[in-house]
Amino acid sequence: MNAFPVSPISPCGLFSLAVRPKGNLEAHTNGLRFISTRGEMVDIMYANIKHAVFQPCKSEIMVLVHFHLKNPIMVGKKKQQDIQFFTEVVDASQAVDGNRRSMYDPDEMDDEQRERQLRKRLNEAFKDFCRKVENVARKNGYTLEFDIPYRDLGFMGNPNKEMVMIMPTLNCLCNLTETPFFVVDLSNVDHVHFERVTFMSKAFDMVLINKDFTKQPWRVDMIPNEEKDSIQEWLTDMEISYTEGPMNLNWKSIMSTVVGDDRFYMDTEEDEVTQKEAGWEFLRMFGRDDGSDEESEEESGYSENSGQEESEEESEEEEDFDSEDDDESDFDADDDLEEQGMDWDDMEREAAADDKRKKRDGDEDDRPQKKKRRR
Repeated sequence: MNAFPVSPISPCGLFSLAVRPKGNLEAHTNGLRFISTRGEMVDIMYANIKHAVFQPCKSEIMVLVHFHLKNPIMVGKKKQQDIQFFTEVVDASQAVDGNRRSMYDPDEMDDEQRERQLRKRLNEAFKDFCRKVENVARKNGYTLEFDIPYRDLGFMGNPNKEMVMIMPTLNCLCNLTETPFFVVDLSNVDHVHFERVTFMSKAFDMVLINKDFTKQPWRVDMIPNEEKDSIQEWLTDMEISYTEGPMNLNWKSIMSTVVGDDRFYMDTEEDEVTQKEAGWEFLRMFGRDDGSDEESEEESGYSENSGQEESEEESEEEEDFDSEDDDESDFDADDDLEEQGMDWDDMEREAAADDKRKKRDGDEDDRPQKKKRRR
C-alpha cells in the first residue's frame, strides 16, 4: 500500500530545494515526500512531526523549512531527528565576497534590486507552501502548525563550537542556519541556570536542564551580558524558572545527585522536619558560601587588629598633641621676650651708639705707635 496516496488534485510543493542532494518537496494526505534529483525519496509523516519551523530570509543567505521529529528516521545511512529543506537566496561564496563595486554603480544597484526581489519571491513561496501544508494536514485529521522565529528576541551564543544567532519560537529555542542544528523543545526544559554571572565577566553561560534528569542539560556558552535581562524576561513569559551563579558547575555530578533524591521538590528531608532548599533553589547556594567566608574573615581580621590599630591611632594623637603643646610653649616664650625687650626707638639709639663706639675703636687701632726713648 502506498504510504502517500495521490490526491485527486495536484499536490502543493516546493521545487529546486536543497537537502543535500537537491530535490522537490511535496505535501500529500498523510505526510511530506522529498524526491531528490537522483530519484531518492525521504518520507516525513505528519504524525511524526513534533515541531515545524518556517524561517524567512532576511539577513541570512537562505530561506528554509525545518522539521523536528518525534522519532528519528533514516536519511541515507544515518538516523536523523532534524530534517531541513532550504533554498539559497545568495550563493555562499558571493555572500562572503567583500569585493563590492561603487554604491552608485548601475550594475551593483541592479544586482541588489534582483536580490531583494528574489528574497521576497522565495519568502512568499515558502510561506504559501507552509499554509497549504497546514490546510492539507488539517483536512486529513492532523495538527500541524509552522512556527516563525522571533528575531527581536534572538541573541548570539555558542551551543556547539561557534558563535551563532539563537532565536526562540513559540515552542523551541533554536539555531537552524548552521550545522549541527540546535533545537531545544521548551516543553522538555525543567529549569534554566545562568553560570559565570559576575560584574567582571563580559559574557555568561546558559544551562537548560532537561525534565528527564538522566539526560545531560543543553548548554549555550558565551552569551553577551547585555542579553541577560531580555532572556530572563522571555523565560518569565514562558513560565520557566531560572537561577544564576558566579561559577561553572559539574552538571554530571549534580544530575546524578538529583536523580537519587526522592524528595527533590520538597523543602524538608526524609524526617519531614529538617529544612532544605526545594527543587533547583539549591543552585543559588553555589558561590554564596565563598562570599560569606570572605566577609567573616574580614570581620575577624578587623576584630583582631582593631585594638592594635586603635592604640596606634591614640599614640599618634598623643604625639601630635605633645608637639602642639611644644609649639604653643615656644610661641608663648617669644611673646614674653617681646614683652620684656626694648621698643624700636630704643633699639635704633642703641644701634647708633654701638656704631659710634666701633668706629672710635677702629680709629684708635689705626694710629701709629710711638717709639720708646732710651734713657
